[in-house]
Amino acid sequence: MNKIPFSTLLAGLLLLLIALSGCAAKQPVDPDAKTATRKAAESNTQLGLEYMNRGQFEVALGKLKKAVKDDPDYAPGHTVLAILYERIGEFELAGPHYVKAVQADPVSGGVNNNYGVYLCKTGKPQEAITYMLKALDDPFYSSPAVALANAGSCAMKNGMLAEADDYLRRALAHDAKFPDALLSMADLNHQQKNYLRSRAFLQRFEAATAQTAESLFLGYEIETALLNDKMARRYLSLLNSNFPASKEAKEARRINRT
Repeated sequence: MNKIPFSTLLAGLLLLLIALSGCAAKQPVDPDAKTATRKAAESNTQLGLEYMNRGQFEVALGKLKKAVKDDPDYAPGHTVLAILYERIGEFELAGPHYVKAVQADPVSGGVNNNYGVYLCKTGKPQEAITYMLKALDDPFYSSPAVALANAGSCAMKNGMLAEADDYLRRALAHDAKFPDALLSMADLNHQQKNYLRSRAFLQRFEAATAQTAESLFLGYEIETALLNDKMARRYLSLLNSNFPASKEAKEARRINRT
């Protein structure tokens, strides 16, 4: 497992919906803040986000390119464009727009968190965690658990297990039912062979949200390690029934063939 959960990686995208409607409230009163170009950038970014969520990536790309052309200093426009480039596999094109977003709004928690996630995915964990933690300095950032869970997952992915434990516990201190932090804690404890503790965190995850291929495979691994064949078979059955084409199901089948 040992990866940043998909929903955590893209949590910042959802937070941008808040940023689009509320970012003006964070800025000092400026009579020129709502110029025609800023309004156009906001409108095109919102449209781009909506088209992206519908899977209409080509239309979304056009709207977002227009947004950042209309207002090169509009951070949400650059961030959503960067996320879209990631969605379509253009990682190299995404990076410069994350940088421009941070330059345009260096205080924004959402902007810093999103850039940190990108840096972790591109092999720069130390720099990534720096930006994720910087998100916590934004007094208007409403989801510190997201940034801390991202930092914990990034640290775990890169073998920094003590740091991962610290960040994930801090995330759960902010939100004790945050699913991604609970699943990552279950994964971390499994890696450390703390199987009973791993099971406890997984049970908390299952109480908080729906099971995923990732969580079911982890449950299978935990119960196998605990020699609980009945529960291991149950997790395996659910994995094969609900997510038969997932890489986790394929890996479980491979293990059972050997």
